[in-house]
Amino acid sequence: MNGMVTEIFAFTLTTMGWMLESSTLPLDYWKVLTLDGTVLTTAMLWSNLWKDCITDSTGLSSCKEFPSMLALDGYIQACRGLMIAAVCLGFFGALFALVGMKCTKIGGTVVNKARIACFAGVNFILSGLCSLSSCSIYAHRITTEFFDPMFVEQKYELGAALFIGWGGSILCILGGGLFCFSIAGSCTKSHDQAGYIYKGATSHSHISSYPRGQAKSLNQRPPSEYSSSSTVLYFDKNMYV
Repeated sequence: MNGMVTEIFAFTLTTMGWMLESSTLPLDYWKVLTLDGTVLTTAMLWSNLWKDCITDSTGLSSCKEFPSMLALDGYIQACRGLMIAAVCLGFFGALFALVGMKCTKIGGTVVNKARIACFAGVNFILSGLCSLSSCSIYAHRITTEFFDPMFVEQKYELGAALFIGWGGSILCILGGGLFCFSIAGSCTKSHDQAGYIYKGATSHSHISSYPRGQAKSLNQRPPSEYSSSSTVLYFDKNMYV
């Protein structure tokens, strides 16, 4: 029961984290710059992985998408790839988790369900690491330009999308770790129980090797159907087994 509750809690964490990661990819405010001009004009510049935009004081935005993917800076291409990989890994992790959880009726035996759920936990951990790396690379570029005294172009600050991505990454990593931890205990318990049942079945088959009601004496040889047995028991007097 404790393992099932842990799986449900881990699935909740990972699902919330994956939703936050998915919402981070198209969000606008990855980096933000506010320009205060005259009293009548205030403009806000912001950018994400897909476009650069400017919003005036009236709330109207004018955006310019990046013209070429191959002409982009390397860090933007890396962040795009990592975020897309994070979303895909989280999606497949959610599917495997639904199959491998104990509270579902699909997935086969307990051992097979445990393996599938463990694979789902690994997917969630990888998803969180990809999202965490993407947001960290983008934030490192912003902070490097901001604190560089030789950088004379416009300097940006960290946007809200980065913090949302970091939060989703942490949830996915924690939930995936809980998945693997709970499944490891289930696999160990199932293996111990399987070994105990096998030994008991072997002992039972050995004891019941002679039919009920048949006498076995000291000088009596075993019947032909038991001649292939590797172990023969002899007693000093008649005994019913």
